[in-house]
Formats: sequence, C-alpha cells, structure tokens
Amino acid sequence: MKLGLIGCGGVARLGHLPGIQSAEGVDIHAICDINEENLRNVQKEFEVPHAFTDIDAFLDSGIEAATVTSGTKAHHQNVLEASRAGLAVLCEKPLALNREDCATMMAAMKKADAPLYTAFCYRFSASALKIRELIRQKAIGDLRSLRLIYTWCYGKKYEDGIGSTIRKAYEDRMLEGGPMLDCGQHQIDLARWWVGSEVIDVKGHGAWVENYEAPDHIWAHLTHDNGAHSAVEMSYSYGHTCKEWLNEFVYELIGTEGVIRYDRFRETLLLHNGESSREFVYTYSKDFGAMYEEFSRAVETGGSDLLASDQDGVRAVEIAQAATAQAIEEHNQRSTGM
Repeated sequence: MKLGLIGCGGVARLGHLPGIQSAEGVDIHAICDINEENLRNVQKEFEVPHAFTDIDAFLDSGIEAATVTSGTKAHHQNVLEASRAGLAVLCEKPLALNREDCATMMAAMKKADAPLYTAFCYRFSASALKIRELIRQKAIGDLRSLRLIYTWCYGKKYEDGIGSTIRKAYEDRMLEGGPMLDCGQHQIDLARWWVGSEVIDVKGHGAWVENYEAPDHIWAHLTHDNGAHSAVEMSYSYGHTCKEWLNEFVYELIGTEGVIRYDRFRETLLLHNGESSREFVYTYSKDFGAMYEEFSRAVETGGSDLLASDQDGVRAVEIAQAATAQAIEEHNQRSTGM
C-alpha cells in the first residue's frame, strides 16, 4: 500500500513514521507539511520519495491511503481534503475538538465512500491483545471494574533546548482540553473495547497545579451499560517537583474471579485468579507498526474488527469532553463559593 502522511510533527517522527517503516505491506510514498524546512528534514530522515507543501499535489502523487498526524486543530481540514480524493484515512486522536467537526468529517468520508479510522495504537500492543483474549476466555470471570492510570510530568521538567518545544506542546494540549482529551483518549478507548459495553454515564473530577481552564490531573469515572465501571486517571503534573522522574502507567482489570494487572514501568503483565498466578510476556503499551499492518489489510479487504472506527473516535472525544467539563464546572463552583 502506497501511504501518504499529512503532518510531520513530533507524533509522526517518534511514532507513526518508524511504525510505517517497520510494517509489512506498507510503503511511505509521500508526506505533506506546510513547514517546508520541517518537511525536508523528515523526508531526509525517513528517506521518503515524495514531499509536498501543497495538499493537492500530495493527493495527486499516487498514494492509495492517507494518515493524518497533523496538529489536532488541523485534523478536520486534512480529513476533508483526503475525502476529496476518496482515500481511506487513519486519523491521529483526537479526531477533532468538538462533535460538530467530527460529524462533518464522518459525513465527508461517507460521501466519498471511504473508511475513516481512529489511530488508537494502544489496541495493537501484544499485551493489550492478550488482555482482550484473557477477558474473552473468562480468565477472571466477568469483567466488573477497570483502573487505567497514566500519570507523569509532561512539560514540567524542561527549561530550554528541546525542552522549550515540549513545553510548547504541553501548553497547546492544555489549551485544547487537557490530559483526558489528549492521552486519556487511549484509556477511554481501551475501556470501551475491553468491556465490550457502551459508556452510559460519565463523572469527572480534577485537580489544578497550573491555571489553565482544564485540570492537569483528572479522573473520569465511566459507567458501562452492562454495569461495569471504569476509572481513568490522567496527569501531566504528577511528580513535577520531584528530583526523580516519577511515572505510573497501570491497567488493572478486576473480574468476578480474578485480576489482570499490566504495569508499563515494571514491564509486567500478570494474571491472578483462583487457580494460579501467571506472568505473560510483556510488550510496550503501543504498537504503531501492527496498527499500520492492520490498516493496510483493512484497505485491501474493506474492513477491520481491530481498528478503532470513526464512531469509536467520536465516543472517546465525547466522553473525555464530558469528564473535563464536569471537572471544570465543579472547580468553578468551588472557586466562586456557589
């Protein structure tokens, strides 16, 4: 599959492009970015045959599908542009910053008779797939509760050099809704995917270190239609004053007959139930290469039961926004003494 990539920023350079190069059945044929200096640097670094600042020339370059890895505010425009060429699209999360833009993107892709997928690469970690398999095998009975935790000090420990770039990225993400609408999208998607039941109620709570509208530490409590509960905890301010680099990335899945626990920083995947305690092969929490191999298969065969759909992307946006809005409202009420 001749793939085109729109947006040559950090997420493309650190995740998508290395993943594409490692994927079987996928060739990075062309890239597009409005910043020509950045475009040429990425073209050289990843040895991409074609590079364009003009979107129409990019779309006419012979690509067979497109991936959108531009900044969140550009996703809407870039997906609409790709839809004009009738290309299948894999779009980085979040799909957009509001429901209206998501709806416009989905309508344009439907009119083009082309699929729109959401790039939830966490689904494709071998550990995430093993967890899904264990749930389906009832290794812990019926799944009743999930604790999905990702807390770190993004944007807080940097002063200059590359740090200033990271700090700017942090500020952009805080202005676009904060950690739940950013990294929390992955955990929300995993909760829906693993439980296999839609979220019907959302409660959000937050804590503030800096004075952005959105909280930099936030909890989302999700009630699923089947009665299961998911607690998602996200932080960009965890340990930001500490000498040591503190992080926590944990999945805990609690069933009627056992517990599954994944810990990224201890590199463990464990199953505890009434019969035994078992340790499985650990893999990193995301896999871009496997995601692109599945994207290639989906384009060829016309569908996928592993890739996150556009609807999955929209639900993640809606849930993250609902939790963040509730946290902000609660915070504002306390601040005004109402």
